[in-house]
Amino acid sequence: MIKRYKQYIPQIGNDTFVAETAVVLGDVVMGSECSIWYSAVVRGDVNKIRLGDRVNVQDCACLHTSLGDAYIEIGNDVTIGHNACVHGAKIKDHVLIGMGSTVLDNAEIGRGAVVAAGALVLQGTVIGDYELWGGVPAKLLKRLSPEASAKLIDPGIEHYVQHAHEYLSDDVADV
Repeated sequence: MIKRYKQYIPQIGNDTFVAETAVVLGDVVMGSECSIWYSAVVRGDVNKIRLGDRVNVQDCACLHTSLGDAYIEIGNDVTIGHNACVHGAKIKDHVLIGMGSTVLDNAEIGRGAVVAAGALVLQGTVIGDYELWGGVPAKLLKRLSPEASAKLIDPGIEHYVQHAHEYLSDDVADV
């Protein structure tokens, strides 16, 4: 479901898949080859949400914002895992936000970083480039080489871009 909110109409990039049970609402701009999966919510009714290219927001994930400066800005090649919540945070390119994790207002996630499944990234936390964070609250677990980061992130990006293209084709249909 793609819905206008007040004067804001979501802008959806080329070759982007939005599942029919997902909600994309309001001041949302997303790049090309993104995918918003079943029961995910991208809710730009309070502040803006910007997604780069090849961002996948997996099933039941929620992207929302706060008033003021806590908007969402997500770079290219980012995975937001199943049941994750991103609230008013900045996420750079080539990042994995693990399943069930929460990233709160004004947190910043660096390039090539990984937030482990179930982690809680507190408000205002800054995660550096190529770092693995996990726990409640999240803390630095280890630094990653660019190669190690790519091994964790690239397969998911490639899979979800390909999978979204399949869903945009005639391979998936109502029965």
